[in-house]
Amino acid sequence: MRSRIPKVLHRVCGKPMASIAASVASDAGLEPIVFVTPPDSAPVRSAIGDGCAYVVQEQPMGTGHALLQAQEVSREYEDLLVMNGDIPLITSSTLESLAEAHIRSGAPVTILVSTDIDPNGLGRVVRDASGGAAAIVEQNDADEQTLAIGEVNVGVYCFRTRWLWRNLPRLTPSESGETYLTDLIARAARQGHRVETIRAHDGNEAWGVNTREELARAEAIMRDRIRRQWMAEGVSIPDPPSVYIDCDARIGMDTVLLPNTHVRGATSIGEACEIGPNSIISDSEIGDRSLVVASVVEDATLETDVSVGPFSHIRPRAHLESGVHIGNFGEIKNSRIGKGAKSGHFSYIGDAEVGSNVNIGAGSVTCNFDGQDKHATVIGDDAFIGSSTMMVAPLRIGARAYTGTGSVVTKDVPDDSGAVGAPARIRSKRPSQGGS
Repeated sequence: MRSRIPKVLHRVCGKPMASIAASVASDAGLEPIVFVTPPDSAPVRSAIGDGCAYVVQEQPMGTGHALLQAQEVSREYEDLLVMNGDIPLITSSTLESLAEAHIRSGAPVTILVSTDIDPNGLGRVVRDASGGAAAIVEQNDADEQTLAIGEVNVGVYCFRTRWLWRNLPRLTPSESGETYLTDLIARAARQGHRVETIRAHDGNEAWGVNTREELARAEAIMRDRIRRQWMAEGVSIPDPPSVYIDCDARIGMDTVLLPNTHVRGATSIGEACEIGPNSIISDSEIGDRSLVVASVVEDATLETDVSVGPFSHIRPRAHLESGVHIGNFGEIKNSRIGKGAKSGHFSYIGDAEVGSNVNIGAGSVTCNFDGQDKHATVIGDDAFIGSSTMMVAPLRIGARAYTGTGSVVTKDVPDDSGAVGAPARIRSKRPSQGGS
């Protein structure tokens, strides 16, 4: 991979490959989950979390040696499914089928194979006269006859642990000193056991990732799967290749994702929304019937019937209540915007609490940073903020209050009052309003 990042932490559709492996196994009902990691396992543990057990392989002495490290934490279970952490396209339905076939067969070993993929670089499955798997031969060790075999090892195995823990320590290391898990197949066959095989539903499930090019290929295949899944569940994607949806995203029925839209992380989008074109939604929650046009929403919450954009940025910890409208070139950060509030053009609202039905005029700014600390602005319900108002925090503008165009407000404005001028002077009575 030519990377300082552990291979299994490279992301496919927004999720580390190791986390994909854990999710797929969990979805298949295969728990508890144990990861065998190198000594510096902190990055892997941080990415996956505390829902799994971890054991350490102190030296990289092969896959067989790696599995042996998990013996103590796995000894009480009758059957064990083992999989590589770099096959992100494996599916939970395939793992379920493999586990069920293994339990039915009574075989000491059952392996997942594929014939629907280019075998180049993969271990070939050699069969005996009865049709059982007799060995897995890696490409570098294969002769011409073996290289002609089109059936390959995917890297997922089921074992009877009673047989496994008796035989795994007896494997002979290779010349490099590594012990290979695949050698267990030939050992079981020599003992007269039948090694069962199950074929992967989709040849792509056999794809392992060892290079950046293979990572990109896995991403493209996974992306296509995700789009097809959501279209099957009632989401419209008029131009599928231009839309990117991460693994953990959730999207409601009758929502439309327009071209060049990215739905990232654990984003949840409600029903009947329209997102895009040219929008990026990251780790956010968007309610039903909302509209986001050519804008960025990150770590934010949009309730129902919210409209944003074009060309706006809803930043972390922003919360837009129902019916809010943020027009073109607006920016909201760490603020709650009340129901029905509107900011139509060229505004910045940061570290603020904005009441319901507030109108924020074009060019208005909450001046929340004094060079050292951030300060809060509070705007009451039904307030009217005139165009190009500078609100110098900390500041409170009362309910039904107003500010004049171009005002610089440095003092609190009481309810039903106004602030006009630079610096603004307080007026006790609110005049009739003009548009912003």
